[in-house]
Amino acid sequence: MKELYDKVSLRCSRLTTRAYSTSFSLGILCLKKELRNPIYSIYGFVRFADEIVDSFHQYNKADLLARFKQETYQALHDGISLNPILNSFQNTVRMYNIDRSSIDLFLRSMEMDLNRKSYDEHGLKEYILGSAEVVGLMCLRVFVNGENGLYEQLKPYAMSLGSAFQKVNFLRDLQADYKHMGRTYFPNLDFNHFNEEQKRHIEASIRADFDHALTGIKLLPKSSRFGVYVAYVYYVALFRKIQNTPYEKVMESRIRIRNRHKARLLAYSYVKHQFNLL
Repeated sequence: MKELYDKVSLRCSRLTTRAYSTSFSLGILCLKKELRNPIYSIYGFVRFADEIVDSFHQYNKADLLARFKQETYQALHDGISLNPILNSFQNTVRMYNIDRSSIDLFLRSMEMDLNRKSYDEHGLKEYILGSAEVVGLMCLRVFVNGENGLYEQLKPYAMSLGSAFQKVNFLRDLQADYKHMGRTYFPNLDFNHFNEEQKRHIEASIRADFDHALTGIKLLPKSSRFGVYVAYVYYVALFRKIQNTPYEKVMESRIRIRNRHKARLLAYSYVKHQFNLL
């Protein structure tokens, strides 16, 4: 009885999301109920792939990722997987006609993380397209529920939001990425000579992405608008905290938003949404 197994698979995706990200979990809970499980499925998939390249240092990451990639495509072909995260994901891909190209690009960016340690402008755009922008597009497929015209209209905004989220993560994790994995994602960034001017330049590109993305958030269906806006508000708050932190401290520690501040941000978002003040 596959229906029961599918429910178990969704629970695994939901558990994974809640274990790894309180911010995205909060945003998902603010979506209409029928949208939550598909987004949990997408997040669980991308989280597991990211864990392979970022955390499993004592294992052969290339082999693990190659196996995960092969199992992903097999799940999409068969319509089932004994990996519950992949089973949950393939159900969502089929239900919402998520583009195979988005999955290809995402896995390509994960492969880039195996060996690539620095990026030029072109390389960074390619990496962010796969690691973040197409994830936004996967979620957008769920949010528009088959309305292709609305999908095409909102596509650029969803990509900007994914880009903003990823760049904020890069700044937040600047020290950890370099210290533990030797990575510097931003072009021409020498970690040992990082300064305030470079930080401000990066922040300007993030601010432009956020400004563009907000236009699209306002156009989302009501069923998804509040949840996406909550995630946006949280990341903007994190971004502003990074902006107000001297570059030396950004290099030394991971900037965080306290849970009680997250609660205030949720209340703020609710008021703005309820009174149509976005």
